[in-house]
Amino acid sequence: MRAVLLDALGTLVELERPWPHLVAGLAARGVTVTEGDARRAMLAEMAYYRANHDDASDRAGLADLRRRCAEVVRAELGTELPVADVEAAMLAAIRFRPYPEVPGVLAALRERGCVLVVVSNWDVSLHDVLDRTRLRERVDAVVTSAELGVGKPERAIFAHALELAGGVPAAEALHAGDDVAADVEGARAAGIAAVLVARDGERPPPGVRAIATLDGLISG
Repeated sequence: MRAVLLDALGTLVELERPWPHLVAGLAARGVTVTEGDARRAMLAEMAYYRANHDDASDRAGLADLRRRCAEVVRAELGTELPVADVEAAMLAAIRFRPYPEVPGVLAALRERGCVLVVVSNWDVSLHDVLDRTRLRERVDAVVTSAELGVGKPERAIFAHALELAGGVPAAEALHAGDDVAADVEGARAAGIAAVLVARDGERPPPGVRAIATLDGLISG
């Protein structure tokens, strides 16, 4: 195995529960909301983001998408707080952290000579997330659906990842991710072996290898 391709959310990083942070951020701006209302607003924002994240292929697009997401939160909460303040509270509430085993696994894979490429359906801000979580220095390249213009499960994003890995053949690569359709079926369609990261104990479909954590890439 010469290259390991890795999904981001659910594989390398997790999202902390954002609604308690949103409650605190809005309270600091003089707006009181319940955690239940904050949860509802953030879930609506997440759904909107998932449907539109590829609009943010550059910083201008990211700024526009974030404003629109803040408008979703503002509307859900029914607050008169300026959208810029809602956006600031929303962004402060969205916090990612690496899963505990990830730094060590990435280091071990590199020691084995593997090229590591993050392959994610995400906007351009994934680079910032990887920088903040100190994972960017542990991988060799990053490809996002927003920047490439195509996402998983399409073959093109996997092919581009292999190019970034230095032209490693598909047969000599492995992809790990937490979504059966996007990660496992997408990688296999591109000729790449795949493993499902089932952190919640999900039982994989027949014929799909699953690991509970990324440690399984080292021990398996």
